[in-house]
Amino acid sequence: MSTARRSLSLWVCFLAIAVGLLFSGCADRKPGMKRVGILCGLDVLFPTVEGFKGGMQEMGYVEGVDIAYDVKRTNFDPETEERILRRFVADRVDMILVFPSEPAITAKEVTQGTPIPVVFCQTYTEGTNLIKSVPEPGGNITGVRFPGPDLALKRFEILHELLPQAKVFWVPYARDVPIVPPQLAVLRPVAEQAGITLVESPFESPEDLFQFMEERDKAGDIGIDAVLLISEPLTRIPAVFEAMGKFAFDHHIPIGGTIISSKEHSTLFGVAAKSLVSGRLAAVQAHKILKGMPAGSIPVISAESFFQLNYKVARELGLDVPEGLLKQADEILR
Repeated sequence: MSTARRSLSLWVCFLAIAVGLLFSGCADRKPGMKRVGILCGLDVLFPTVEGFKGGMQEMGYVEGVDIAYDVKRTNFDPETEERILRRFVADRVDMILVFPSEPAITAKEVTQGTPIPVVFCQTYTEGTNLIKSVPEPGGNITGVRFPGPDLALKRFEILHELLPQAKVFWVPYARDVPIVPPQLAVLRPVAEQAGITLVESPFESPEDLFQFMEERDKAGDIGIDAVLLISEPLTRIPAVFEAMGKFAFDHHIPIGGTIISSKEHSTLFGVAAKSLVSGRLAAVQAHKILKGMPAGSIPVISAESFFQLNYKVARELGLDVPEGLLKQADEILR
């Protein structure tokens, strides 16, 4: 075969492969298929994605047939979250599902001026300027509200009931996170009325939190009776909780507020919205949008709280759990 003919054959082969790839790509994006960009900004909340997909399937959406999901996950990484969201916008997805609060706020910003609707989940609306109001969120956004201040109060009340003699609660959190001030605002007056001092500790980084615990260790008397976890991202980082769990174990004090477990340590109780349920509620909102309703006209849904009590940890700490709390618990971990 001559050089010219070999060259022609190679070009024909290359063209055939290119055409095949082109058509295979088109097959993946069928006409009418809706594309949803999903950003999970905190690993512990990833079951929300499963709940969302399950809810969509129940309403008749079949993944790979009439809907496709581009799922991304980060873990308290604002810069990466913004890059992912801007990529969703550049890809012209039909909808964005985003959670928790911090990336949801970013999603609202990066989608302004575009037709892309945003459905948030596991997200605070208080003090964030995320929505105009619960009945009419406005703009291109709606979703499932995380009832943060209500849960913060309930967490405080349960910890106080479990430790009626406690006088000092340590409240660690990430600095400059917009969901924190509304929680502290409702906690301060009830703590004062109960005669409890809140040691509010904002931290820039995990290292700052570690240094705080190290300094308390060196002081001998740590001056803390219990740790109250509010809704914020820093203490949910596995390495951070592992260090806090050891600190609490070494000083025989409980950590309460949300259920977290590591290899060696666990919290005493948790009050939160269940991720799977929140994801299914978000699917309800998404379905309305895909049926033609403007996102900003769809009222925001509020997730219900779920109270889990780790009875094993309570026994290890020598706590007497009131019968009333046992009856209130939606789940008792033994």
